[in-house]
Amino acid sequence: MLNFVNMSKKVNFFDLYIRKKFYTILSIISTIETFILIGINIETSYKIEALCFNLLFIVVLYLGLWIKANTLNNISITINRSRIDIGFGNIFDKKGLKVIAFNEYFDTIVDNIIVSENTLNGKYLNILSDDDIKKLNNTMAHDHHLKKNIVDVNKKRKQGKKNKYKLGSIYKHGEFLLTAFSRFDDNDRAYLYISDLILCLLNFWDEIDIKNSGHTVCVPLLGTGITRLKEYIDISEQELLEIILWTLKISRIKITHPARLCIVIHPDKIEKINLHKIKYLFG
Repeated sequence: MLNFVNMSKKVNFFDLYIRKKFYTILSIISTIETFILIGINIETSYKIEALCFNLLFIVVLYLGLWIKANTLNNISITINRSRIDIGFGNIFDKKGLKVIAFNEYFDTIVDNIIVSENTLNGKYLNILSDDDIKKLNNTMAHDHHLKKNIVDVNKKRKQGKKNKYKLGSIYKHGEFLLTAFSRFDDNDRAYLYISDLILCLLNFWDEIDIKNSGHTVCVPLLGTGITRLKEYIDISEQELLEIILWTLKISRIKITHPARLCIVIHPDKIEKINLHKIKYLFG
């Protein structure tokens, strides 16, 4: 049974994009109906029945569009001639290269201070053994590409790594793409400026273009774990998704078929994401 209470929270009944689609469909049907009825003389009694039928059809059509918008859980769109699949699920269950967001130091300490065990970052690191993490730290420290992306060395830092990397930098570790995606303050709290977010995503897409090597790339809803925005601007999950897609469009990168880009959103965000709007804006 459809939950209309939850649905109304996700996509408003008078949602702008539902109304635009409704008007488009209605205008097409009205034009066809007008051509069919030209020259046909309909009796008055049938005119009333036809009017009632049309009113019922209009109501059913709008309700159908609204219900579909609220029950839409996955879509495919095309950006820069690349197929983008957007849906809900667990990124660890997906095939292809999987993006995991780290902080700008690429820290690997899961202590619920530097890295929380409840984040994708923490869950990924907890999959690895202590020896795996040591090898990871060593190979990252000597990686030629990452070395070029070092922007500072924080010698005063008491815990974690010292090298600070350019936001959006990627290190490929097996089937995972580890990405520097948040700044850290002196108290090891993640934050970003809005300008950081945009520049980070643009650099991220450029790095994806280098690293994907014809493979499908699965990306989480980047930025949802960063609660501190220095301008104190409240960005919703919906807005984050739109920013991710707009920066992808601006970047002009292409994921060559049969590979594709997947944006995987955690199921607990399902009531906060309007895929109908995304389909309208980018489809």
